[in-house]
Amino acid sequence: MEYCSSGSLLSVLESPENAFGLPEDEFLVVLRCVVAGMNHLRENGIVHRDIKPGNIMRLVGEEGQSIYKLTDFGAARELDDDEKFVSVYGTEEYLHPDMYERAVLRKPQQKAFGVTVDLWSIGVTLYHAATGSLPFIPFGGPRRNKEIMHRITTEKPAGAIAGAQRRENGPLEWSYTLPITCQLSLGLQSQLVPILANILEVEQAKCWGFDQFFAETSDILQRVVVHVFSLSQAVLHHIYIHAHNTIAIFQEAVHKQTSVAPRHQEYLFEGHLCVLEPSVSAQHIAHTTASSPLTLFSTAIPKGLAFRDPALDIPKFVPKVDLQADYNTAKGVLGAGYQALRLARALLDGQELMLRGLHWVMEVLQATCRRTLEVARTSLLYLSSSLGTERFSSVAGTPEIQELKAAAELRSRLRTLAEVLSRCSQNITETQESLSSLSRELVKSRDQVHEDRSIQQIQCCLDKMNFIYKQFKKSRMRPGLGYNEEQIHKLDKVNFSHLAKRLLQVFQEECVQKYQASLVTHGKRMRVVHETRNHLRLVGCSVAACNTEAQGVQESLSKLLEELSHQLLQDRAKGAQASPPPIAPYPSPTRKDLLLHMQELCEGMKLLASDLLDNNRIIERLNRVPAPPDV
Repeated sequence: MEYCSSGSLLSVLESPENAFGLPEDEFLVVLRCVVAGMNHLRENGIVHRDIKPGNIMRLVGEEGQSIYKLTDFGAARELDDDEKFVSVYGTEEYLHPDMYERAVLRKPQQKAFGVTVDLWSIGVTLYHAATGSLPFIPFGGPRRNKEIMHRITTEKPAGAIAGAQRRENGPLEWSYTLPITCQLSLGLQSQLVPILANILEVEQAKCWGFDQFFAETSDILQRVVVHVFSLSQAVLHHIYIHAHNTIAIFQEAVHKQTSVAPRHQEYLFEGHLCVLEPSVSAQHIAHTTASSPLTLFSTAIPKGLAFRDPALDIPKFVPKVDLQADYNTAKGVLGAGYQALRLARALLDGQELMLRGLHWVMEVLQATCRRTLEVARTSLLYLSSSLGTERFSSVAGTPEIQELKAAAELRSRLRTLAEVLSRCSQNITETQESLSSLSRELVKSRDQVHEDRSIQQIQCCLDKMNFIYKQFKKSRMRPGLGYNEEQIHKLDKVNFSHLAKRLLQVFQEECVQKYQASLVTHGKRMRVVHETRNHLRLVGCSVAACNTEAQGVQESLSKLLEELSHQLLQDRAKGAQASPPPIAPYPSPTRKDLLLHMQELCEGMKLLASDLLDNNRIIERLNRVPAPPDV
């Protein structure tokens, strides 16, 4: 086969950068390659019998991508699914418990083994790749406490994927999930853990067969990832779905991870509202990345990114010079340092996503304010123009036209509605000013995030620590050090410890504390956003109600004016036949003027009714997007 110049999967996992497991993208490459390799072996009826990270070689492709290949077939043999073998091969940490009992503990037993022993080894290998450590660890290590190692693997409860003994002669502790230090998203973990639980099964009758293993792993590998940032919770989620799934299935997957019911899920993408129809294919969802996710807007309490403090995983140097021990300690400290760097980036990215998402929500609310204000002001303008007719005012006050009293009352109601619309307009204007003030705060906060230099400070410490670590790596291969070299080695240990302390200080003070403060501020801002949004909905409803009532009053007034106009025409006809009336002590409008005015006012009211109806339609469209319930 071709030369694999990038070492093995074991050498990748031994690197301090991967002390807590592979990144999600790289893990999926490992999973894809291992499944493809095992599928090829099973199609040809071959059992490997020594699957482990050291036998999975890494090759870098032409485009820089990793390619992993199964190697070392010294223990392989042809074996069909229904056949058994009795010879024992393999590496003890990855051996099936039945084979471990015979090969490591040297206990006589007559068990025969089937092809599923490879599944156990695959399970241990995948757990190692995902977490950076073995799943079953007795106190003192697997090779120092072999009896407890066997106990852990054979007494493991159903569903458990890991077991450990924390202290000498202590109890066994079981894990049913991957550790919090794992770099895999909860979305991928939820797919992977059931597979690990069913192939890390001691009883061969309960263990999955290869057919089910291939079906379940292929199901993962065929899924696409939709990145969703829950703005209220301030958490980034990876939603694994099939491209042929519907939006409804996607929303249910979001519900499982966020506890936000589908009916309360609203999405923004790059500043625009995304209306997702449950029956439509998920293929219509925009292409997302971790830095450009869908933003989920809902009511929820901010909880932020959950993580373990890297300081808890940092070992301490022994006082004396022990080259191997110093190397191991430096490797552990450096691994925790890289974990701190990853967390620092995640915390900073989280702050950026919080601020960007809030900025988009502000823009949506400002747009809602502008549209609602335009509707309110337009309605107010029409009402004011109809109420400002001087001729109608003078007519309504003359003693001989008391029939206009009802029309005057309706007109008074229109004036009241105009006052309500005026107050709504003022209210919306004040809300706009409040939103603008909050937007300016967001811009200021984003500038502070962009100016943050904590990542560079941590990286600088890591570079210096990495240089010392490489010196320790070379020194451990030597039988001993001279006096001068030993003094330099001691000084390197002191410097290494100081750098680690400085790194953790930056992480805690510049990253964690700022992130926690940003969560508190984010929670306050989200409450303001929800209150503002609910307030705008109420104002919009008030504007809509005013428009509806004004439309009804206008119709009544228009009908009354038509009746009065008809009556005036009749009076005019009668007056033409009668004697001329005496001269009035005060000037009053002629009946002709009154008739013309009534006709003009009637036409104006008809136009007003049409405009109010259009305004109502606009308000209905503004209120179509459902809002989440109050917190």
